[in-house]
Amino acid sequence: MKSIIIYESTHHENTKKLVDALAKKHNMKTISIENAESVDLLEYDIVGLAAGIAFGKFYKRMEEFAAKIPSGKQAFLLYTCGNPSGGYVKSITKTLESNGAKVMGSYGCRGYDTYGPFKLVGGIAKGHPTEEEIDGAVAFYDKISGGE
Repeated sequence: MKSIIIYESTHHENTKKLVDALAKKHNMKTISIENAESVDLLEYDIVGLAAGIAFGKFYKRMEEFAAKIPSGKQAFLLYTCGNPSGGYVKSITKTLESNGAKVMGSYGCRGYDTYGPFKLVGGIAKGHPTEEEIDGAVAFYDKISGGE
């Protein structure tokens, strides 16, 4: 199966660490959200959307891009955030499914966060994502894709 990951990883490139690990193991194409409009998603069987979390959901540009995933595509979600508390994929999943995409699953882990008031205390979740968390993202993809 041919896969691509569209990613947005801004502050500390936490999410890009997950994306890079998947791309390395599975030889998949990755492209930043800034260049995603130039990609023909019809060429891919599986589309991954990967981003950080802001205000309880995926970054705004990624949420908007999710509406452009073609009907019938399989999609998966990756994210990093300073303090995982769940529910982050609800909005983007709803967008994907309302357009006819099938969400295969999601994987999220902690990521170093210095946004807003966290900067005053030197950030939270220092050292994240860990190697174990990065390996967890790869294991997640292996499971949903059948190890391809």
